[in-house]
Amino acid sequence: MRLFGRPVVPARLFPLLAVAAVLGFGFPDSVPVRPADWTVALAAAVLTIGGGQWPWPVTVLQAVLLAVSAPVAGTGRYAVQVLAAFALLELIMRRDSPWRAAGAVVVGAATFVNLWSITGSAVRGLVWTVVIVAVAGGLGVHTWSLRDWMSRYYEQFHRAERLRESDTMAARAGERTTIARELHDLVAHHVASIVLRVGVARHVVAGTDPKIVAVLDDVHATGSAVLDDLRELVAVLRDPATAQGDPNVPLLDAADLPAALADVADRITQAGLPVEADVYPSVGELDAMRRLAVLRVAQEGLTNALRHATGATGVRLVVRQDDNGAVVIEVRDDGRAAARSGSGHGLIGMAERVALAGGSFHAGPDGTGWSLRAVLPEVQK
Repeated sequence: MRLFGRPVVPARLFPLLAVAAVLGFGFPDSVPVRPADWTVALAAAVLTIGGGQWPWPVTVLQAVLLAVSAPVAGTGRYAVQVLAAFALLELIMRRDSPWRAAGAVVVGAATFVNLWSITGSAVRGLVWTVVIVAVAGGLGVHTWSLRDWMSRYYEQFHRAERLRESDTMAARAGERTTIARELHDLVAHHVASIVLRVGVARHVVAGTDPKIVAVLDDVHATGSAVLDDLRELVAVLRDPATAQGDPNVPLLDAADLPAALADVADRITQAGLPVEADVYPSVGELDAMRRLAVLRVAQEGLTNALRHATGATGVRLVVRQDDNGAVVIEVRDDGRAAARSGSGHGLIGMAERVALAGGSFHAGPDGTGWSLRAVLPEVQK
């Protein structure tokens, strides 16, 4: 609900309803409720609606209305007195000290005029004025202190949350730096050494058996590709900003996924296990996270088939999208379906990568062979 473009809490309509109920049904028939009473009481109730947004103007208007109602209204001025005290409470609760003092003086003066006219005694009117202003002011100060304490508490809470997040980010940055350093100094060094030695071997055996040369060329190309991937991975680990908000982006562009899958299939085929690949063209339009997950799952699934599918004559790779937009990766081979064990972490890594994307993963015997199936759901936008 809005008033003059400002939001109004429905609870602020309660004074309006309360005044109508009290004036309409709260007095016996012997006590007359005149039109003037209705006018000033309803006007005060309407002013209360704006107290949350404009406490100072509302307090002044309530005080003026209270002073004006003293000589012209009867029962209605009691309602105006209560609402004027409430306006002072809100002013003290929401504004700083100068406004509080000014509000207390204005409401106090109007209250004195009203009570003097009711009691007929200036002393009694003054005493009751002090009591009313003190009660309204005390409640206002108490409420203000509670609001201030809660504000400080939430500020400290959010500061602690920001500090915790900062510490977590720093710890993660340290972990990434350590991993990047080990990858660069240990893994990348050994891979570079392998690539260099294979390159030397290619020159040494040049002009001999073409099959040997082809194998060395393939090993050299694979090692060079791995070295490039390691360098990109190290760069992302050291500076995630190079990923432009997504650490997966530099590792695989959108248009590269079908070609990368075809390259993986060709390498497994060259290694001795024929691959039948069926890749839907639409997978090239996937988001960065799912692109990388598809490539890694297909890559690891085919590598596992090459290493562990004893007696296999071929493996089939299917990468498609279903009607719901989910990506389905399936790898099936016709090797022996006995449980395949090993000391590596390929299946665990695939399952973890798929789980990070919110998908499902299953691998195990399938008829006379072995299969794995991963489903990556569509990203909710």
